[in-house]
Amino acid sequence: MMPFRIGYGYDVHRLAVGESLWLGGILIEHDKGTVAHSDGDVIIHALCDAMLGAVKLRDIGYHFPDNSADFKNVDSKILLAKVKDLVESKGYVLGNADITIAAQKPKLKNHIPLMEQKLTEVLQADDLAISIKATTTEQLGFEGREEGMSAHAVVLLVKKES
Repeated sequence: MMPFRIGYGYDVHRLAVGESLWLGGILIEHDKGTVAHSDGDVIIHALCDAMLGAVKLRDIGYHFPDNSADFKNVDSKILLAKVKDLVESKGYVLGNADITIAAQKPKLKNHIPLMEQKLTEVLQADDLAISIKATTTEQLGFEGREEGMSAHAVVLLVKKES
């Protein structure tokens, strides 16, 4: 068994007026939110995909299909906890995660510490394990036009101590 595994995840959701905006496990006040079957938390979805990919467990849609009533409006923190369990069943735990969210608005810098705290709690990880960064796209692309937002995540999983 390899001492570590690296995974990469990406997620995107469309934005619409009247929807809720959940990012990094917290509800953020904004005039638009993500359109999704679940709560549409692009940060958690990208993180889940990175973790699953690192241990060759496919992707979030495979485990939690968007046509299943079981996952309609589900809190993505629940999905992340299930992914944590799947990863641990393969003998690994999170070493660290580096996540970038691309969104023109709202400004997220003041929300990042709470997002990092929430994800650390769900993953029962070290305080330094989760890093979230936010960027605009300088008004370019679908994120810049405020049509949607995306997130990228890279994770390092380490072999679980016996």
